[in-house]
Amino acid sequence: MSQEEPHPPVALDAAITALQGRVGDRVRAARKMHGMSRRLLSEASGVSPRYLAQIEGGEGNISIALLLRVAEALGVSMEALVANADLTPEARRVAEAFAAADRPTQEQVKGLLSGTTSKAGRICLIGLRGAGKSTLGAAVAKALTVPFVELNRVIETAGGMPIGEIMGLYGPEGYRQLEADALDQIAAEQHRAIIAVAGGIVDEAHTFDRLLDRFHTIWVKAAPEEHMARVRAQGDTRPMEGNSEAMVQLRLILQSREADYSRADAVIDTSGASVDASLSELLALIETNRYLPKEIR
Repeated sequence: MSQEEPHPPVALDAAITALQGRVGDRVRAARKMHGMSRRLLSEASGVSPRYLAQIEGGEGNISIALLLRVAEALGVSMEALVANADLTPEARRVAEAFAAADRPTQEQVKGLLSGTTSKAGRICLIGLRGAGKSTLGAAVAKALTVPFVELNRVIETAGGMPIGEIMGLYGPEGYRQLEADALDQIAAEQHRAIIAVAGGIVDEAHTFDRLLDRFHTIWVKAAPEEHMARVRAQGDTRPMEGNSEAMVQLRLILQSREADYSRADAVIDTSGASVDASLSELLALIETNRYLPKEIR
């Protein structure tokens, strides 16, 4: 006559029930946080909707293999689903508010927690002189009803003199320091704005890295011939005056900076395009990439 296995203690039964309920609550909360229906989670994990309903309801035995599939589809760890430690009441309220928020708000919150919202609604146009940064920057800012800031004007205000005099008095190093300070000032004061910077900002690696970290950057580019023609059209003949190799030098500058300009978040080519056409393209680019979400305008 075989001896029967002893029944589990009552405390163990209660612990298993609590585990099943805890896992169910956390799977459901994670699914809602991602805005997923059970059907979508089923397709992503390969676990049937019926089994998902059982998990979320704290019913039946939980398969470790299937739960791992669910966790991976939700982008969470198994530990996060089964750990005994639970959310504090405050953390639970935050989680519930997050789950109830719309997708743009959730994206902003996730960005804030990960540090990526340091860019906020700041958009910076980079590129060589003559690409159309100032013209397009002012037009886009007007269309979006946000400030337009030219970094060199901020530098001139801080230095108390025109850029040429700053360069003559303090040299390139002094100018670059004022440039870095001006960029920090804009990042601190402007939550949403269109910024245009000098083409040579990429020459100071640390400053350019900070720009890329704090601004949505768009490289406004053009063919070398158009760069030169636009500068001359503005009444500045210095690029060509007494310099037969000006175009060659311009091409070399573009070539040397191309790798840095290419680090921008996006690019718009104004070659052969009218201002209106380029403006429409730039507005569409900003809207598509949500660089200035409606929720923060």
